[in-house]
Amino acid sequence: MKNKMVLSGLSVFSGAGGMDVGFIRAGVEIVSANDIDKDACLTYEANHPGVIIKCSDINKNLINMHQFEGIDLVFGGPPCQGFSVAGKMNPDDPRSKLLWTFMKAVELTKPRAFICENVKALAVLDKWFEVRQQLFRCAAQLGYTYKLVILNSSDFGVPQSRERMFLIGFRDVENINNLEVQFEQYKKPAQTVRDVVLPLGVAGSENNQRICNAKVTIAAKPVMRKSPYAGMLFNGQGRPLNPDRYSCALHASMGGNKTPIIDEDHCYFGQDSWVEWYHSYLMKGGKPLPLDAAPKRLRRLTIDEAQRIQTFPDDYQFIGGQSSIYRQIGNAVPCNLAQVVAEVVRDVLSNPEAIASLPSEECETKLLRLAI
Repeated sequence: MKNKMVLSGLSVFSGAGGMDVGFIRAGVEIVSANDIDKDACLTYEANHPGVIIKCSDINKNLINMHQFEGIDLVFGGPPCQGFSVAGKMNPDDPRSKLLWTFMKAVELTKPRAFICENVKALAVLDKWFEVRQQLFRCAAQLGYTYKLVILNSSDFGVPQSRERMFLIGFRDVENINNLEVQFEQYKKPAQTVRDVVLPLGVAGSENNQRICNAKVTIAAKPVMRKSPYAGMLFNGQGRPLNPDRYSCALHASMGGNKTPIIDEDHCYFGQDSWVEWYHSYLMKGGKPLPLDAAPKRLRRLTIDEAQRIQTFPDDYQFIGGQSSIYRQIGNAVPCNLAQVVAEVVRDVLSNPEAIASLPSEECETKLLRLAI
C-alpha cells in the first residue's frame, strides 16, 4: 500500500466480509460493520478482530450513524433476492426496501463516496426501471454525482462468471463520465476452475475436507443445450463445471442439489469428461440413463473449493453449519472484484482530474474493449 491513499470505510450489509476483504486489500480501514445474520457476524468477527460488527437490523442502528459523518466511504450490498432473476423478483419483498436503508445511511454519514452493490437484473431489466430512477434521484438529491457500472468478476481475476452492478457516487467529484474506463487498468485474466481447486487435493483430502453430501442424480427429462455445461443433465439447479473454464456464479442456495458439480477424475486427474460423453450420447439420440447411474466421480463442489472460487483467503474462517457456510460464501462479493472497485474509487478520490482527462476518442476505444 506504499504511496496509496488510506481511506476510512463504513461497511453495511457486510455478510461474512467478502467485500470488506477486498476493500481492506485496497487500503480501506473499516471503522464499523453491520449484518443481521448471526453466523455471518461470527465469521466476520473471527476474521476482522479489530472491527466492531453490530449484529442486528440495520434500521435499528441508523440513529447511531451520525457518529460516522464525514467518513470516506460507505459500502455494501443490500439483499438482492427481491431483484434477482433467481428469486421471485418482488418489489414488495421487505428485503428490497433495504436498498433505501443503504441510501439513508449515506444521507446520515455524508461520505466522500458510496458503493452500492447488487444483482445485474436491477441495473438492466425494464421491470426495475422506476426503482433505478428513484435510486438515481435519491443520489442526486443527496448531492452525489453517480455512475452505474456492470462488472463481470471473471474480467478481474475471479475464476467465476458473475456479473454485478455497482452504483458508485462521489460527493465532491463532478465529472465521472469516464468512470468505466478506470476499471480497464485493473482487468486481468482469471484462473480456471482446475487451476484454483487442484492445489486443494481431491474431496476429503487434508485441505479439502468440507464436502457436500448431496447426491448427483440423472435427470429423467434432461434439458439439452449446445454446451454440456449448460442445460440440465442432472436433477437440481447445480450444473456441472467445466474445469478448463470459469465457474458459473455461485449462489447462496448451495449446500444441496443446487451446488455445482465437479467431475473429479476429469478435473483432478485429466481423464476424459464423463459429462461431455453423456451430453454427446444424448445429442446422438441416446436415452437418459437411470436416476442412479451417475458415476461416483461426479460430486458436488466442496466448501473449500467454493471459498477459493470466491477468492476468499485460504485461511478465512467460516462459522456455522454447512448450509450456513455455503450461504455466506454464495452471498459474498468476490474479494478480488471488491478490491478492484475500491481501488478505482480510491484512484478517483486521490486524483479526480484524471478521470476527466482522457480524450473522447481514447475513451470510446477503451470502453469498447471493456464491453467485449
